[in-house]
Amino acid sequence: MKRLIIGISGASGVPITIGVLKALKEQPDWRTCLVISKGGEKTIEQETDLSLEEIQALADEVYDIKNIGAAIASGTYKTEGMVIVPCSMKTVAGIACGYSDNLLLRAADVVLKERRKLVLVARETPFNTIHLRNMLTLSQMGAIIMPPMQTYYNLPETVQDMTDHITGKILDVFGIEFHRFRRWNPGK
Repeated sequence: MKRLIIGISGASGVPITIGVLKALKEQPDWRTCLVISKGGEKTIEQETDLSLEEIQALADEVYDIKNIGAAIASGTYKTEGMVIVPCSMKTVAGIACGYSDNLLLRAADVVLKERRKLVLVARETPFNTIHLRNMLTLSQMGAIIMPPMQTYYNLPETVQDMTDHITGKILDVFGIEFHRFRRWNPGK
């Protein structure tokens, strides 16, 4: 059984998180470990018609943000890595500086120290120099910085099409096929 940690921080983009969690539910060999910041809880309220409990029900394991002693806070707990979607600039800064004062930041720190995959779906626009420096620092440590950029080559017709595209990009990092992800095909 493969485990993937999913973090939600206080930035716009929770529909993408929902897409990732639902897609992973269809993968019998994968389990999800969810941790949500207080800002992430507010974003869930603002961006979805789902309750916090309904979002948590999409995950296999749910961890309290204050539980620094949780399984995902240890490198001995085997995971394939972590996705923070959405990832606020506050979270980026905390990870970049090693400021692990909650479980979301500690889990990301562990993923980096264990040289596992860390995908940060960074949400902000425009980026300022501090944001860019923090993301460069994390990229140099091995993190994958993946702002949810819109593509047009796949001719999206709905917001769901756009969400599916970034969901597919995230899952692709972990070798997981997503049936609604449309790859670049210049011959079509």
